[in-house]
Amino acid sequence: MNLLFSLCVLCVTFRGLCEGAGVLVDDLLNAPVGGKVIFTTTLTPPVTITFLLWTFNHNNIITFTEPMNTTTPGYEGRITLFISSGSLELRNLSLNDSGDYTVTISATQAHTGSTKLRIYEPVSNVTITTSSPDLVEFNSSFRLSCSSSGSSLSFYWLNGSSEVTASDRVQLTGGGSNLTISNVTRYDQGMFRCHVVNPVSNGTSDSVDLSVSFGPENTSLNLSPTEHYYEDGSNVSLTCSAVSRPPAHFQWIGDKLSGSGPKLTLLNINMNQTGNYSCQAFNNITMRNQTSQPAFISVLKRISGASVKSTTNQAVEGNSVNLTCEAAGPVFSRQWMKDGSYLIPTDNMTLNSEGSVLSFQPLKKTHSGEYSCRIMNPINSVEADYTLVVNYGPESLQITGPREINVKHTLTLTCSADSTPSATYTWLLNTKEILSNSAVFTKDVTEFSDSGSYTCTATNYVTRRTAAHVLFVTVKQPPSCSSGCIAGIIFACCLVVGLCAGGWYFVSQRKKRLEEPFHRDNRTGSTGGGSQNSVATSSNQDVTYADLNFLQNKDGGTVHLELEKNSSEYAEVKGNNRLPAESSTDAHVEQMKDAAPQSGANCAQTDALDPGT
Repeated sequence: MNLLFSLCVLCVTFRGLCEGAGVLVDDLLNAPVGGKVIFTTTLTPPVTITFLLWTFNHNNIITFTEPMNTTTPGYEGRITLFISSGSLELRNLSLNDSGDYTVTISATQAHTGSTKLRIYEPVSNVTITTSSPDLVEFNSSFRLSCSSSGSSLSFYWLNGSSEVTASDRVQLTGGGSNLTISNVTRYDQGMFRCHVVNPVSNGTSDSVDLSVSFGPENTSLNLSPTEHYYEDGSNVSLTCSAVSRPPAHFQWIGDKLSGSGPKLTLLNINMNQTGNYSCQAFNNITMRNQTSQPAFISVLKRISGASVKSTTNQAVEGNSVNLTCEAAGPVFSRQWMKDGSYLIPTDNMTLNSEGSVLSFQPLKKTHSGEYSCRIMNPINSVEADYTLVVNYGPESLQITGPREINVKHTLTLTCSADSTPSATYTWLLNTKEILSNSAVFTKDVTEFSDSGSYTCTATNYVTRRTAAHVLFVTVKQPPSCSSGCIAGIIFACCLVVGLCAGGWYFVSQRKKRLEEPFHRDNRTGSTGGGSQNSVATSSNQDVTYADLNFLQNKDGGTVHLELEKNSSEYAEVKGNNRLPAESSTDAHVEQMKDAAPQSGANCAQTDALDPGT
């Protein structure tokens, strides 16, 4: 029967090799020591198995022949057979369980399969050791070693979350358990970990903080507040910083300055503290230092006491004058203005190189005005004003007033001149002073003696200059009448002449009638022509004498007729056509004023010569 059984097994085995190979799902199984593993078949339960055999390295583990199975010693209590599918579970694994496993199954058909089992010690106790705790950039190298329990271990290094790989400075030795980095940089530092794996487990070490000391570098100095210039009496804070690990120590460098630390405050600074300031950073691990670029602190006082001064208190046209702009405190620039506008120097105006002196060479009256000088520095600016009055003159002197005036009229003469300050005036008449300190000369009632040369002299007591102007004034006799009066007189004269002519004609006719008997007597007995006087005497009648005087103006026109009544025995008419003597002109003018109203009476008297009236 044993032989039969062996033959059956061999037959089934060969049939499985031919027909049922690969009945196991996994070709290779890994499991840890103390763990378990299931060898799973591809059969779908339930399957009616009549025969089954599991072996390990060609040694039986369990045999099933319906209806019973046989377990090899050493596997009892460690295995479980799943008869519905032929799968097998192996527990309490040890390293000795590693090897080749096969299965032979006889059901409706024969099946065989094989797989490999690898048993590993699990990863545990992963640790890192370091050789150089203090690292200096570019000067140091370090080595990290990783150790772990387990079998078939693989080692991986992590810096943070990144894997460290080999390079020209990075070496991995001892199967990757040792990490060496030479000439470390700051970028090498970080949290290093060792990760250990095998086919059945893995483990990671605690982190090791690898610190690389470097610096100082990028040392800089900052000022607060940030200004180009600081006002005298203000406060300034200085802060020094540097890139360094560990943090650098700072030392302050400057004239009359001592101190340490990253911050320095200058209180109530003054101009004596103007200068360069810098700081030095020192790393006591790298033993390196670096000095910052110097920062220049300029301390200025505020400008005060601005003024504009002139070289003279009384500027005179034609002279040279300097206006000087001054102030207390540091002055950076000056700006001149005139009458509210920026000053543009002309040909005879110059500014010195600093702009502090404005020169006029020579001075003109147009330079008068309001000058201002603005003095500036980066802290503040002030302004000073100066009123420049250019004294000039007198010039353009003239006298206004009549050149002719009637006697007994009021004479007013006004003298004017361009002058700063105003000129004083003196009046002369024919070299004789008649008035002073007045621009207006007035004579209420003029006389003929007021005719002559009037001289006005203008004097400027600042410029010490004078000017004179002469006006010749003639005082004359006014005409006796106005034009209306003369026209009335002419009309009256014409009327009187007409009346007188009529009267003369009447007298002539009357005389002719009186002479007719006389002529007749002469024709009868007289021997010679008698005179008119004899005729008038022989007539023995009273005749009124009328004397007619005609005055003429200088232009030859008759302006006055005068009648005189004389008690006489004859009548005579006189006509005066000659000009009166020049010395008696005034007397004639006065006589005309008195005689004009009598002309009518005289004419009436002439009319009375007519005996018929």
